[in-house]
Amino acid sequence: MDIATLKALKPTEYEQAADGYRATSDMAGTAKDEVDNQISATIRNQLRGEAADAALRELKELGKDFHYIQTECALAGTALNGFAFDMAAAKKKLEAALEDAQAAGCTVGADGSVSFPAGGEEVDGKVPEGGTVSPSSSTTDPTAAAIERQAVNMHPNPNFGKAVGFANRIGDAVKEAADADAKWAPKLRALKADDDLTVSDRDWSDVKSDQDGVGDAGKKYLDSLPQPPKDGSPKDNAGWWKGLDDGQRAAWLSLQPDSVGKLDGLPSTVRDEANRVVLDETRARYQMELDSMPKAPMNEWTYIASNGWASKVHTDEYMDWYNKYGERYDHLTKSLNGMKSIQERFDKTGERGLPEAYLLGFSADDDGRAIVANGNPDTADHQAVYVPGTTSDLNGIGGNINRMVNVWDVAHAKGGGQSVSTITWLGYDAPDDVVKDAPFEHYAYDGAPAFNKFLDGLEASHTGDTPAHRTVIGHSYGTTLIGAAAEKGTLNADDIVFAGSPGVKVSGADELDVPKGHVWNEEGGSDPVPDIGRYGHGGDGFVIPSDPDFGANQMATDTHGHGGYWDPGSKSLLNQALVVVGKGDNVQLKPPAEAFGPPGYWARVK
Repeated sequence: MDIATLKALKPTEYEQAADGYRATSDMAGTAKDEVDNQISATIRNQLRGEAADAALRELKELGKDFHYIQTECALAGTALNGFAFDMAAAKKKLEAALEDAQAAGCTVGADGSVSFPAGGEEVDGKVPEGGTVSPSSSTTDPTAAAIERQAVNMHPNPNFGKAVGFANRIGDAVKEAADADAKWAPKLRALKADDDLTVSDRDWSDVKSDQDGVGDAGKKYLDSLPQPPKDGSPKDNAGWWKGLDDGQRAAWLSLQPDSVGKLDGLPSTVRDEANRVVLDETRARYQMELDSMPKAPMNEWTYIASNGWASKVHTDEYMDWYNKYGERYDHLTKSLNGMKSIQERFDKTGERGLPEAYLLGFSADDDGRAIVANGNPDTADHQAVYVPGTTSDLNGIGGNINRMVNVWDVAHAKGGGQSVSTITWLGYDAPDDVVKDAPFEHYAYDGAPAFNKFLDGLEASHTGDTPAHRTVIGHSYGTTLIGAAAEKGTLNADDIVFAGSPGVKVSGADELDVPKGHVWNEEGGSDPVPDIGRYGHGGDGFVIPSDPDFGANQMATDTHGHGGYWDPGSKSLLNQALVVVGKGDNVQLKPPAEAFGPPGYWARVK
C-alpha cells in the first residue's frame, strides 16, 4: 500500500458492493421463506403420496441452500462495510495530513517524503535552508522517539519539525491502510463455500468461524454503530432497532445473531432470523462433535451374581467410556433431539392450515432454552404464552410445542376470523426432578424476570392498530413461575390459565395483575400434582388455584392425568382456546360441588 493507492481508493465502491451482497442476502431470505412457508406449505396441505414426499425433501434442501446463501452473503456485506470503514478512516487521516502539509508550505512526494521550505532565524546571515524528510511513521520505541524529538529541537529550521510530523502522519495513515488490507484480505477470502451443491454441517460450522473472524476484524466498525441499550427494557430495545439503517441492522444480525435473537422488543421476524442462524450453527457443531466422539461399547450390560440373584450392571468397558464421554454425549444427543423437534415444527407449516413458526429464543447451553411461536405474534389479535413445568428442557421441547399447536388449532377455529399466535416459552431453568427440585420456589423467582420482560417485549413489538389480547397459560410448575412473575413484577397479560397447578405464591386471583374474573384454573380429577401442592409443595405460602378462597374460575375438564389438558377434541382444550380468543363467557365451568370438592373437603385438607 502506497500513498497513490490510498489516495485513489474509493471506500464507497466497497460500500456499494456491500449493498449488493445485502440485496442478494435479502433475495435469498425471501426465496427461503417462499420455499418453506408457501410452496412446501401448499404441498403439505393439498398433496399426499411418494411424489409429494420426494418433492418436500428436495424443497427442504433448497430452503437450506437459500438460508446458507442468505447468511453468508449478509456476512460478506458486513465484511465489505467493515473494510470500507477501516480504509475510509485511514484515507481521511492521509487527506488531513496532506492538506495540513500543503497549508504549511510543504510538498509531499509520491513516496511519502516531505519537503519543507527555508525558515527560522538567520544563522551567519542566512535563513536556514529547507530540505526533505524521508518517508516515516510514528515510532513506538521510546528511545527512537526521544532521538527524533532531540533532532527536531536541535534543527535551526522550525519547518523541519513540522515536516517530520507530517511524514509521520502520512506514514501512519498508509500503514493503517496496509494493516487493514492485510487484516481483511484473508477474512474476505474465507467467505466462500465448498464447490458442491450440499450445505453440510461443516459448511454451517464454518459460518460460525466466519462470523468470529469478521467480528474480530470488524470490531472498530461494530463499535462505531449505535449499540443496543445495556440492560435495556423491551421498549428501549425496540427504539434502538428502529433507529438503525438497513446496513447497521444487517451488521448486527450477521455478526451477533445470538445477541440479537435474545432482545425482547425486537420484531419477531428479526428474532426468528437471528435465532435460526444460531440453531443451524449449533446443530452443525453438535452433530460434528458427536460424530467425532468414540462410540459407546456394544457390550453395555453384563450380569453379576449377588445374594443368589443375577444383577444387571454396566460393563467396566462401558463405564470407562461413560466416565470420559458420557456427560457430554448425553448433552449433545438430548440437545440435538430438541433441535430436531423444533425443525419438525418448522416443517409442519401448512399442515391443516398451521401458520409459519417463529423461533423467538434459542440456546443449547445447559438444559437449553427455546421459544417457539405458531403465527406472528406481532400481527396477531390474540397471543397466548405457555410456560411448561418440571422436567421441561430442550430435549423434550417437542411435546410442549405440540400443546400450543393444539391450542392454535382450536383458537383459530373459534376466533371468528381474528388472528392468533400461540407461543411455547421455555425461557427459564425448570426444575429437573419432581421430588428433589420442584418443591423449591427459587426456580420460579429466577425465571420470573425473563418472563415479564418477554411479555413486555410482545407489547413493544406488536404492530396492530389495537393492542393484542394476551393470555398466559401455565402448566404444573409453570403456574408457580407465573405467580412469581405477578408477585415480583407486573404481569403484562389480560387472562391467566392455570392447568395442574401445584400452587402459586400469591394468596388470591386479585394479586395476579389481570382484571377481576380473568383468572382460570383447570384441575383434572386424576391429576395428582395439585394434591402434592395441597399437602406442602415447597412449604408454607403456596396456594392452590382450585382453593375456593383463591377466586379463580374453575373450568370444566374431561381429560385425565397431569398432561392431558391439551388432548385434541377435549373440553379441557376447548375451554383454554375460548379464553385465548377472548370468549371467556362461553367457557364451561365446573358446578360448585365439583369445583371445590365435597362438603367439608377444604376444611379437612386445611
